[in-house]
Amino acid sequence: MATKCLAPSSRSLTHSVRNIRRIPQEQRRTFLPNPFGSGPQTLTASRTLDYSNETIFDVISDVSSYSTFIPYCQSSTVTKSSKTDPETKKSYPEEASLTIGFDSAVAEKFYSRIYTIPGTSIEALSGAAESSLPASKTSHHNPRPDITSDPTRSKSVLTHLSTLWTLKPFRYKPPPESAKEPGTQHMNHTETSDMPGQDRTDVSLKIEYQFANPVYGAMSAAAAPKVAEKMIEAFERRVKEVVASRGGGGERGMVGGSNSVAESR
Repeated sequence: MATKCLAPSSRSLTHSVRNIRRIPQEQRRTFLPNPFGSGPQTLTASRTLDYSNETIFDVISDVSSYSTFIPYCQSSTVTKSSKTDPETKKSYPEEASLTIGFDSAVAEKFYSRIYTIPGTSIEALSGAAESSLPASKTSHHNPRPDITSDPTRSKSVLTHLSTLWTLKPFRYKPPPESAKEPGTQHMNHTETSDMPGQDRTDVSLKIEYQFANPVYGAMSAAAAPKVAEKMIEAFERRVKEVVASRGGGGERGMVGGSNSVAESR
C-alpha cells in the first residue's frame, strides 16, 4: 500500500516530464559564468597617470626588478635581450623567467617571451598565447626558437598567458583660475593658464589567462578580478618611487582609472 502511494503512475510521470520540457529557456539561465568554460579569462584595468610615457615604459620594461615590488613575485630574471632598436638605440628584454608563489612550497616558475614597442607597448606571453603587436614594430626582437625547444611554451599550470600594457601619452593644460567654475568654463576658449602643460599618460593593462586544469580556474574565479587592479597599483607605486628617487617628486600620480573582468569563449 505504501509503495503504491509513493510511486507515481505512468500517466502522472509522463505529464510531469512534459511540463519540465515546457519550461522556457530564459527561466533556466544562470547568473554566474561557467567556471569550466573552454576559453581564456580576460582581465582589464586602466589609469591616467601624471607621468610621461617614457617614465612609465622604463618601469614596466624593467623586468628584472619585478620581484622587488610585484606581490607574490619571488624572482624575476631577464634571460634574453633584443637587438638594439634603431630609433632609441637601446635593447629591451625579450625573454624572462618569473617565479610566482606564496612560499618555497607553493610556487610556480615559468618563462615569458616579451615584445616591446618603445614608449608605447609591452607584451609578455607564455604557453599558446600569440603576440597581438604588429611585427613591423617589433623587428628589434630576435626570432623565437623552435616551438619544441622554446621554454616559454613548455607546459605549466597555465596553458595561455598574455599580459599587454598600452601607453597613450598626452599633454594636459590646466584651466585658468577664471575658468574653473561651471559658469565660466567657456572662457577656456579665450584664456589660458599660466602653468605649463603637464605630461599625462593613459595606461591600460589587459591580461588573458587559461589554466591547464579547469578546477584551478574555478578556484581562482573569486580572486581573479582583483589581479589586474593590484598589478597596476603596484606599478603605479613603483613609478612614484622611481620619479622621487630622480628628484621629480612634483609629479602627482593617478588621475583616474577603472578595472573590469570578462570571460571569453
